Formats: sequence, structure tokens, C-alpha cells
Amino acid sequence: MVDPREGATAADDLTSVVVVTADSGEGTGECLAAALAGTAATEIIVVDNDSHDGGIERVAARFAHVGEVRIVYNGKNLGFGAACNRGAALANGDAVLLLNPDVIVGADTIARLRAVLDAERRIGVVGALQVDPHGRIDPASRRRDPLLRRALASTFGLARFAARWPALAGVDLPWNEPAPAVETVDAVSGALMLLPCAVFESVGGFDEGYFLHCEDLDLCRRVRDAGFRVVCANKVRVVHGKGGSSRHRPVFVAWHKRRGMWRWFRKFDPAARNPLLRALVWCGIWTAFVASVPLLLLSRRRVARAP
Repeated sequence: MVDPREGATAADDLTSVVVVTADSGEGTGECLAAALAGTAATEIIVVDNDSHDGGIERVAARFAHVGEVRIVYNGKNLGFGAACNRGAALANGDAVLLLNPDVIVGADTIARLRAVLDAERRIGVVGALQVDPHGRIDPASRRRDPLLRRALASTFGLARFAARWPALAGVDLPWNEPAPAVETVDAVSGALMLLPCAVFESVGGFDEGYFLHCEDLDLCRRVRDAGFRVVCANKVRVVHGKGGSSRHRPVFVAWHKRRGMWRWFRKFDPAARNPLLRALVWCGIWTAFVASVPLLLLSRRRVARAP
């Protein structure tokens, strides 16, 4: 197999940080400032999906005289994956870091992730261990492919018996100390993903058939299918606030998440070949969505009332 990283012409050791915004709030400026303050050589490409909260204007004013920051304005919300693809197409570096605007990296985070990526040419994606502001680990940092049997094991609590019966393993990977510094996994979270630009381009970037959610699982799967490893750098931790625009439009987000789940299932899960299982999964996904709408609307109302 031809290695797409051979003969790359992009600037070596320059990391192009792509940040997608969509009414992402005040945290975006802090995210960019933290990335710029790091020890690694970086450029930042902000791709805005038609924000109307005034945040992108404040970011533009704050970084107007910073040459390492460029802003791309989309005339409409293209979705996360499509916006990332447009940002990555403008990258001058040899690696692209896809970074959510509510993730804060440390001064050495990008350099440490680059060291992992550069240590082995067969590594195609590097993620970090993401924690919330209280230090709790986000299971999405490192996970298995969400095959139907794993999703059912997680949903019905059967995954807790996986140590005794491995066939009951769920989507989430158990966390055990001491954890390996670099762990091969099926997928890492799209909130922070570092890839060689050549690898990202060779697999065609994100599948733009997803609008929001599950496109990171899809990308990791295709990178693995191309012969590269997906790894999580467990010693590198970043704070993921998980706020941004999602809290203000939970039904919109949940609907696209269900669409993403259905698309991933049809593309990659062997169970989708069975017409009966396909029908049951479709019904299950959308029944769960409909059932969740009242609570989602209540949560949006609470957010709107919050000071």
C-alpha cells in the first residue's frame, strides 16, 4: 500500500488548527488564544457556519492583527464535517488538528500530540483524553465502533459483565490505571483529532453526508480501513466544556445525531444487511428521538431562562 505521507510538500512541523464555529459563544476566543500560546508552531483556520450570536465578530476583532489566524465565513451552516473539510483544504501545515471551540489545550498539548503522531508513520489519527471542568473523563475520548450488539449491551447495562463475558462488551472502553500512554482504539472524539494532512486527504476527509455527530466515528473507521492506526494519547488531557451552541438548540442537535447514527449503521454495521434488523434499528432510533423531544424542549427553556 502506498503511504500518502510520502513526498508531502506541506510545511513540516506546522500544525494547522481548524476550529468550526456556529453560534459557539464566548469560549471561542479562549480556545484560539490557548492554541496560539502553545509551544508548537501553529496556524489557525476558523470556519464559521453562519453564526448570528456576535461571537465570530468579536473573535475577528480580537485576532485581527494576528497573522496566524484566518477566518472563513460560510454563507450557511454546512455542518461540522463539511466545514472541517473546507478548513483543512486551506491548511499550510503537514498535520491538521480539528478542534472544537469549547476545548482548551495546554501550552504543550499540541507538541505532545505531534510527538505521538510523528513517532510512527502508521498512526493516522491521534486523540487526547478529554475531561470536563471537574476532571471527569469523557468516554467519547476513546471508544469502540458502535456496532448494534455493542450499543444494545451498553443500553441495557450488559456491558458491565464484559470482563467475564467479552461478547457483552459495549461501546465505551473501560478505564483502568495504569493506562497505556498511547492506546490503539477504534475511534476518538471529533472534538480533538490530529491527523497528517496527507492521510486526511487520502481518505477524502469527512463524509459530508453527516451534518452533526458520528462523522468522527466514520472518519476513524475509514482511516483504519486504509491501514492506519487510531490512537488516544492517554497522558495528554484537555478540558472539553461541552457547551457552545448545542444547549440552545437541543432538538436540532438530537435530530442530526440520530441521522448520523443511522448513516453509520447503514455504512459499517454487518447487522444492516439484515432487512428486519434494519427496520427495527430505524424504528428504535426515531422512536427514541420522538420520546426525547419533550425533555429536550424543557432543557432549552431552562437554558433560555438562565442568567
